[in-house]
Amino acid sequence: MKVTFQVQDSFRVSAKKLYIAWLSAKEHAKMTGGEATCEAVVGGDFSAWDGYITGKIISLKPNQEIVQTWRTTEFSENDEDSEVTIQFVETNDGCDVILTHKNIPAGQPDYAQGWEDYYFTPMTDYFEGV
Repeated sequence: MKVTFQVQDSFRVSAKKLYIAWLSAKEHAKMTGGEATCEAVVGGDFSAWDGYITGKIISLKPNQEIVQTWRTTEFSENDEDSEVTIQFVETNDGCDVILTHKNIPAGQPDYAQGWEDYYFTPMTDYFEGV
């Protein structure tokens, strides 16, 4: 059975700044702590966390939403890609990020906790220091 979940966090930075950082290899690496690559166009390839995560960009809504195929080195060769939708919602204090991760093959690690530990926590530290 495939897994779907949603995680959310708030950041004291604009939706535009977060959107741009997510798609910039240099900024993505700074905000997460792992090396990244990104062709910031629909159909472009990306990688994160030193190649542990790879995928393609499915759609972009500037400063609002990124949709990507997503897989880790832990997926088997026969596993379909999962899909991640990252929404950036402007708030009075900055931006909410709502991340929906779907189509995760059975038997994978707890990626919901991974998003918290390896994305949202380091992003909070990074953007508070900017």
